Amino acid sequence: MTQELSFDVVGIGNALVDVLAHHDDAFLDLHGMIKGTVDLIDTDRAEELYRAMGSGLEVSGGSAANTIAGVASFGGSAAFIGRVYDDDLGAVFAHDLRASGVHYDTKPAVEGPPSGRCLIVVTPDAQRTMNTYLGASSLLGSDDIDAGLLAQSKVTFLEGYLFDRPESKKAYWTATEIAADAGREVALTLSDLFCVERHRDDWLPLVRDRVDILFANEVEALALWQCDSVDEAVEHARREVSIGCITLGESGSIIVAGDEVHQVAAEPVEVVDTTGAGDLYAAGFLYGYTQDRSLPECGRLGSIAAAAVLGHTGARPELSLAQLFDLQD
Repeated sequence: MTQELSFDVVGIGNALVDVLAHHDDAFLDLHGMIKGTVDLIDTDRAEELYRAMGSGLEVSGGSAANTIAGVASFGGSAAFIGRVYDDDLGAVFAHDLRASGVHYDTKPAVEGPPSGRCLIVVTPDAQRTMNTYLGASSLLGSDDIDAGLLAQSKVTFLEGYLFDRPESKKAYWTATEIAADAGREVALTLSDLFCVERHRDDWLPLVRDRVDILFANEVEALALWQCDSVDEAVEHARREVSIGCITLGESGSIIVAGDEVHQVAAEPVEVVDTTGAGDLYAAGFLYGYTQDRSLPECGRLGSIAAAAVLGHTGARPELSLAQLFDLQD
């Protein structure tokens, strides 16, 4: 007998706080930053830059957390599993995510590194320079996986960024086994080309054996299956997952499910910032999917959600996605 469902989607990923502050180019030079780049930093560097940036906007972030917040913004029931430390930024992450309507009760760590953060400096020319410290989030392991929560969720959503450490790889296999045993589905986003290049050999069996819904952009899909065209990637997706969603930027997306192939247009938008667009596409698709909408309609919801963040700076929509969907109708 299956357990009664409580959530549409539960996400597992890096629990990061986005810390955004405005400074001039001299600030970048003073602290040895190269404008427009993304740098992975250690604890000492994270604490130094956090102090130097001063007051700024602090909001919960991380790829899967963005997706899960998007599902909640549509009106779906959503939960998140991610590791923070018992510190001020950990409290910010938890409060902000819960305030967005997401169920979050992963116990904060009391040993180890502090909470992860993405330190974002915006210069007057609107360029974003990012320094990412993974901290406590990268140490998520099997003990952090709430089996009951996964069993109560229609879809378990995994982010590729969290796949670097052995503990996290084991946690992902544990999570997919729990979901499968409960008769639930698993979705994975490949997250980034460099993630694919690092983890391809580990991901191929995970995708074939445990993943039902796969999200990838064109470059990531070609890298995963080592092919030369989107058409070839579509054929691989047809064979290896129940549903494959390949995003194509301004050309929209392709959704493949067995003999079905659907081309979905992108929503018209003046692009300001691409941060979070893939995360929100997944949010729209998963919301539609868990509400039993057709695959083309799921893709349309993904396009609407992606456009909602492409038109401004930041990875979360400024209006509720439920409201934007009503406006589109």
